[in-house]
Amino acid sequence: MEIALYILAGIVVLVVILALIAPKTYDVSRSIEIRKSRSEVFPYIKYLKKQDLWSPWQKRDPNMEKKFTGTDGEVGAISYWNGNKDVGEGEQELTKIVDNERVEGELRFLKPWNSTSNCYMQLKDASNGATEVTWGFSGKNKFPMSIMMIFMSMDKMVGKDFEEGLASLKEMLENE
Repeated sequence: MEIALYILAGIVVLVVILALIAPKTYDVSRSIEIRKSRSEVFPYIKYLKKQDLWSPWQKRDPNMEKKFTGTDGEVGAISYWNGNKDVGEGEQELTKIVDNERVEGELRFLKPWNSTSNCYMQLKDASNGATEVTWGFSGKNKFPMSIMMIFMSMDKMVGKDFEEGLASLKEMLENE
């Protein structure tokens, strides 16, 4: 009985230590340069339905259930999805739009785990009339997920998806 109490106390101490050292936030972003003007790129980030044209997750489950509410391309518009294990279930709501410059949103993941993140797409002028597109998201790691983030990298988990999506956007726009 005494040994069991020591083991239990050790586990509690370990969990507390891990919770203290675990990363509390994440911030992931990727950028790409597209040989199109900001006004040509902007509709493909402003409208949720157009995001599906280059989304890496749409490719992973082209048969996922999709629902749109609100007016697409305006603050308050929501894209809901429910797909296979690769895409999970959740929704994205547009929260701020600055024409030809930035789109911000809130991502609410329901499956495989419940979490909320802020997301954005930023456009900046690049050389020779091109546009730099930055796609990112950030949020807070809540306990007990924060402990898992000691052993996993949100940047590695999501960064490649952002790179794939941005590459698809570039290819689609530059080959129009």
